[in-house]
Amino acid sequence: MSGEGRVPGRLRVAVAAPLSEELRALVRTLEPRVDLVVDHSLLPPMRWPADFAGDPAWQRTPEQQRAYEAAIDSADALYGIPDVDPAALARTVRANPHLRWVHTMAAGGGGQVKAAGLTDEELRRVAFTTSAGVHGRPLAEFAVFGVLAGAKDLPRLHRQQHDHEWSGRWTMGQVSRQTVLVLGLGGIGAAVAASLHALGATVVGTSRRNVEVPGVSTVIHPDRITEVAPTVDAVVNTLPGTDATEHLLGKRFFDALRPGATLVNVGRGTVVDEAALTHALDSGRVGFAALDVFETEPLPVDSPLWDHDRVLVSPHTAALDAAEDRRIAELFAANATRFLDGQELANRVNIVEFY
Repeated sequence: MSGEGRVPGRLRVAVAAPLSEELRALVRTLEPRVDLVVDHSLLPPMRWPADFAGDPAWQRTPEQQRAYEAAIDSADALYGIPDVDPAALARTVRANPHLRWVHTMAAGGGGQVKAAGLTDEELRRVAFTTSAGVHGRPLAEFAVFGVLAGAKDLPRLHRQQHDHEWSGRWTMGQVSRQTVLVLGLGGIGAAVAASLHALGATVVGTSRRNVEVPGVSTVIHPDRITEVAPTVDAVVNTLPGTDATEHLLGKRFFDALRPGATLVNVGRGTVVDEAALTHALDSGRVGFAALDVFETEPLPVDSPLWDHDRVLVSPHTAALDAAEDRRIAELFAANATRFLDGQELANRVNIVEFY
């Protein structure tokens, strides 16, 4: 990587994640006060859009590693967590006293920040932001897909087609007459709620704050989800993985759920107790589950979810679309303007709960 020294009134940004020449130009156009320090020969090649960790077979030479670290240690801000590695983030924060801001590529980047094990002083010195919001539309589409698949009994259709069985007709569920519980009403949850509302569903959302979100008929505190579980036909999780959300959907919730309900998870896998979910699927309490995220990723080969006939496994790919890299670059540029103008950053990580 290369770049000149710091200039007053400008922001020196080390590009720690792959960023195309076109998008580098876009960032400079949107915020001309940004100086990007980048050398793509020191970054792993991407295998697909938003593959910020890059090809795992690629490695730097010791000389390249020293050059890479020297560049990121010279910056005021980072575009991406170095090597998407919490340990590398901790090293960088401690080696670079000038570092003031790190933008993470993931919507749930707070978990990576937590894993870095930074001190309270380090967390106060460096602002951390996430890419929350850029994945809202793709994940909302997957959520609608999952809710529709459950309503139309996709497992039964698959089974009958496999068996060449032309059965008698049956009444399919209608999303327009369903009540859907959406866990979390941030950027993703709000997009999910709007999409389901457009199909005529009644949407109940959860928030710890008193909020009004278009398309949401009722907002409840997360502590009340078991109370409303018997009244919902489908549940969509969009929550991040935190101590407060771990196994929020567990045995107690599933036992209270209306029999045959659909579960869609586009948040974090740790929100769902997979052992309890498997039992709920076996008992029919959950009629169908469309899962894009899991407690352990990749999903272990011996997980019963792989072979369950009422589960759709998606390998954490529902958020990915060709425009993701551009939307993240646009978000970063907008936040760079806020940073330079002394304004509050969007999507700042909560350094207590790390979301």
